[in-house]
Amino acid sequence: MRYLFLLIFFVFLVALGTYILSPKGADDKPPGVLNPNDVNPELVDSLLHGIGHGHKIQNFQFVNQFGEAITHKTVQGKVYVADYFFTTCGSICPIMTGQMKRVQAAFLNNDDFLILSHTVWPEVDSVPQMLSYAKEKGVIQGKWHLLTGDKEKLYDLARKSYFVLKPAEAEDVGDGNSDFIHTNNFVLVDRKRQIRGYYDGTDSTEVSKLIKDIELLLRE
Repeated sequence: MRYLFLLIFFVFLVALGTYILSPKGADDKPPGVLNPNDVNPELVDSLLHGIGHGHKIQNFQFVNQFGEAITHKTVQGKVYVADYFFTTCGSICPIMTGQMKRVQAAFLNNDDFLILSHTVWPEVDSVPQMLSYAKEKGVIQGKWHLLTGDKEKLYDLARKSYFVLKPAEAEDVGDGNSDFIHTNNFVLVDRKRQIRGYYDGTDSTEVSKLIKDIELLLRE
């Protein structure tokens, strides 16, 4: 009987050690940090080419749908997702908004997570326009900020921080201005304002992966 007990105890110890020492699956690991040289060079401002470490989202200040100032300090110590859209978009933006609502719902009660959606057309997307859109789409105050402000600063952030604009993606919206971001990327940013991933905001499978990765970063 004693030998049987020792055998069972030995098997238990071996099983426990195997579990502790075995590598975790890839799905259990948070995504790594992305720097300019990890991204398609076409998306990166030429001044940042070749940088392989230390990239962080630059300081910023815009206003949300309630006219409140939203800055880099708003996301300090938080995980967040950023994207670019415009309220009158009839192509990919409605799909992206629907997918972003899934993200909002998944982390509705987590104060360490936010969503920042930047307009690409601030000439049209005023604060009242953004508020109307927010009410129509179910955007929740304090969780999901629709940002407007100076166009040059909005686009500078897209090119030099989030890396979401190829030159070929610029298009003419009919006002004689061909400088216009139209991207389906959701950008995942960690508590240190480092990029941790890009996800197709029109693809429900990719957004499900985004939700999983947010969970991992929140536990990191």
